[in-house]
Amino acid sequence: MNMKKLVAICIVWLCIAAMPAIAQENNTTANETNTTLTPPLPNFEPTATPGIEPTVIETAVPEPTEAKFRVAPTVTLRPVNDVIDKSQDGLVELYMNNPSLNDVTLTADVQVSVPSGIHVYGEGFGYGAAAGTVAGKFTVPPGTVRTIHINIKSEKVGEFTVHFTGLYWPDDDKDAFQQISLTHPLTVKEPSPDPTDPKPTGNGGRNELPYTYIIIGCLAVIAIVIIAMMIRKPPKTEVVIEEE
Repeated sequence: MNMKKLVAICIVWLCIAAMPAIAQENNTTANETNTTLTPPLPNFEPTATPGIEPTVIETAVPEPTEAKFRVAPTVTLRPVNDVIDKSQDGLVELYMNNPSLNDVTLTADVQVSVPSGIHVYGEGFGYGAAAGTVAGKFTVPPGTVRTIHINIKSEKVGEFTVHFTGLYWPDDDKDAFQQISLTHPLTVKEPSPDPTDPKPTGNGGRNELPYTYIIIGCLAVIAIVIIAMMIRKPPKTEVVIEEE
């Protein structure tokens, strides 16, 4: 009898001890079922849209082109006449040639140093300057030739020297300048008729036509008239005499 009671008591205690474990297992299974069956809630948070970066186009800035001559220009001072008298002036030519292969303009700056009593005249030069320096600035576009005639007049007889100096460069690039110079002796046999007149003497139209040319011209006209009269003969007239 006691043995049966003891076995019954052990079974009851085992059941009591197993009850919490079975309850915990049932709760875990219920939680897993609820988790599986419950659908996830939709996410209503706004999604960040990636920003579009603006495209920056860089424009290449052209580098400044250095002004230079493809072909070297010609700038020379050439003495033409070194004797001054009442019928002619001293003459110097400033010759400038800028070849057409160049894309830049030739700029020349010329100065003339004159002694006292000497006057220099020319296109682009300051008039007068009985003593001192006169200057002129000239431009020659590509493919252009320019010749400046420099007339020199004197107030007195003697031997004089005129100094020409100049610089020329491409466009506005004065750092690329080149030099020219000329020392020109002058012999003044007679003072100029009007040293303060900028018009050239002699071939410039100030001299009267020499008598020799006038006489030759008159003789030529007379000869032409005589020849014309000889060629033109009067028509022949025939006289018919009838006999009765």
